[in-house]
Amino acid sequence: MLLPKSVKYRKMHKNPLKSYQVATTKTTLAFGSYGLKALTSSWVTSRQIEASRRAMMHFLKRGGKIWIRIFPDKPVTTKGAEVPMGGGKGAVDHYVAVVRPGTIMFEIDGVDRETAAEALRLAKHKLPLQSRFIEKMV
Repeated sequence: MLLPKSVKYRKMHKNPLKSYQVATTKTTLAFGSYGLKALTSSWVTSRQIEASRRAMMHFLKRGGKIWIRIFPDKPVTTKGAEVPMGGGKGAVDHYVAVVRPGTIMFEIDGVDRETAAEALRLAKHKLPLQSRFIEKMV
């Protein structure tokens, strides 16, 4: 699974997602001919990214090339079950990538349009947000 090698600060504030904030970076296809673009905002965990990647690779049977454009670098903390209030912030449990509307999450190249669309459709079902298949304009 994806996780950062090192972080400057171990724990982060939550900073709630706002639905009106759209992405300003990673909004155009940079590597592949086809991509998966987010339509809503969400936190995507490293497990969800890995599940999407495995679904695409299984369908492509090692054909084509996949680029993952998001990286989980935000730590999420949890406290144990039935722990009383107080006692500080919990330990880091997992990492998430903050995805805003308009962000391109995955890109594919080296396969035809139908194959890429099906691979990205399979990946889309593993993610907690709405997304759309896009292709590079020629």
